[in-house]
Amino acid sequence: MAQLIVALDFPEKEALLDTARALKGIVPWCKVGLEAFILSGPSIVAQLADMGFKVFLDLKLYDIPNTVSHAVAAGARNGVSIMTIHCQGGKKMCTAAMEAAEAASVNGERPYIFGVTALTSFGPCEMPGIASTPQDFALQLARSADGWGIDGVVCSGLEVKSIKMQTSLLALCPGIRPAGADKNDQARVCTPLQAVKSGADFLVVGRPITRAADPAGAAKAILEEMAG
Repeated sequence: MAQLIVALDFPEKEALLDTARALKGIVPWCKVGLEAFILSGPSIVAQLADMGFKVFLDLKLYDIPNTVSHAVAAGARNGVSIMTIHCQGGKKMCTAAMEAAEAASVNGERPYIFGVTALTSFGPCEMPGIASTPQDFALQLARSADGWGIDGVVCSGLEVKSIKMQTSLLALCPGIRPAGADKNDQARVCTPLQAVKSGADFLVVGRPITRAADPAGAAKAILEEMAG
C-alpha cells in the first residue's frame, strides 16, 4: 500500500510545526526540504520525530562520494528515515551513500536512500544539455541506479509504471495533485489514484494539503483517494 508524505515547506518554523500538529495521527510521514532545513536546522527532524512522524529529509545530495557519504551518516544519526541523493552523481556516489546508510544501521533499521531522476518541474526540452525527454531520462537513470544498490528513485507518477516494470526499485513520487488542483511550478503531475495504480510506493503532497483551509481534511481526502 502506498504511503503519503506531506511536504512541510514554510517560511516560518512555527507555521510548519502548527501544520504538523494538525496532521499528527493522520499522516505517517512528513518531508523536510531545503527551506525547512535551512530555516530550522537539523533539530527540526527530532521535533517532528517526537510528534510521531517518520521524516523524509529531502536535500537531494549531489557531491563527491566522500562528502555525500558523511552527509548520509549525519542524517542517519539525526534519525531520518528517507534521504535523497541525485542519480546523476553516478555509481560511486550512490554506492557510497548506500554504504553509509548500511553502516549506520541500528537494530536493522537505517534510512532509505532514494535517487532523484528528473525533477517534476521539468517539461519537454527543459533539461539543459539533455536531449532525452524527462520521462526517457528518468527511466535511463533508474535502470542504471537499479544496479547501484540504492533503495529507490524519485520520479513523477508518469514514469512509475515503466520504472517498476524494468527495475526492482521503490518509487517515490512528488508532483501529486488532486484532480482540479493548481499545478503551481510542477510540469509532470498526476493524481494520487493515478500514481497508486501505476505502482508508486510513496506519494509526496505539499501545497494541496499545507495551503488548504483544513489541512487535516485535505490529507484525509487524499488518503481516501489513494485507497481507491
